Amino acid sequence: MILKKLPDLNEEIKIKFKLLLPTKNEIDFDKLVLYIYNKFKLIHKKMIVYNRNRIIISIGLFTALTAVGAYIKIPLPHVPITLQTFFVIMSGNLLGYRYGSISQLSYLVLGLIGLPIFAYGGGPGYIFQPSFGYLLGYPIAAFAIGLLLNLSFSIHKSNVIERIRPIFKILFADLIGILIIFFTGLSYLYLNIKYNLYLNIESATISGLNFKYALQSVVLLFFPVDLLKIILASWVTLKLKKQSFYRYNDFKA
Repeated sequence: MILKKLPDLNEEIKIKFKLLLPTKNEIDFDKLVLYIYNKFKLIHKKMIVYNRNRIIISIGLFTALTAVGAYIKIPLPHVPITLQTFFVIMSGNLLGYRYGSISQLSYLVLGLIGLPIFAYGGGPGYIFQPSFGYLLGYPIAAFAIGLLLNLSFSIHKSNVIERIRPIFKILFADLIGILIIFFTGLSYLYLNIKYNLYLNIESATISGLNFKYALQSVVLLFFPVDLLKIILASWVTLKLKKQSFYRYNDFKA
């Protein structure tokens, strides 16, 4: 009788619906459970494909943004000011420690195989550039930022850290990331100068490339600029979270 009231349904739907009809005044729960399980299994597979595609697109997006950021720069001797660190911070904030670091590793690999996506070009010889140490710090910084945010937002609510406002958690994680980039950059520059790795070391020395000059530049010029990037990145991250574009655990490993 029930099937006669459904003339517009196709045969496939009728068959599925018939499985759920009472038999001898009882519902066949085995068939019902199997039907629901198969539906959820299909939905789960679609969600896995969707999340995988979303992750791949997000990694590629931040790899591209970091590359574009190399061309948005204020040219200075040896180490220019670029917008790259902003996108490195954002990759850690939004993609988490695993996928954020993968996006930056992808950027390094693409540049070292020859694509001109670094501030002064690309290719294997770029490892001798004085500023290459800063690039090495990008995946480490993204990993550290994502890990700190993951830990800080996963702590139990009774903990004191949980009661800290989200913006301060993001600011702290981003600050640690920037300090990591400065540490790797200055360490690499020091070793570069000490062991004469830079191909044009003589002209570089004449033009003023030395560790003391680099340290002064970081303290007086680069760090204040990067503090502004940290504040901007933290604000943008919080806005995106509130708009549900990204959540801190969207890309949790």
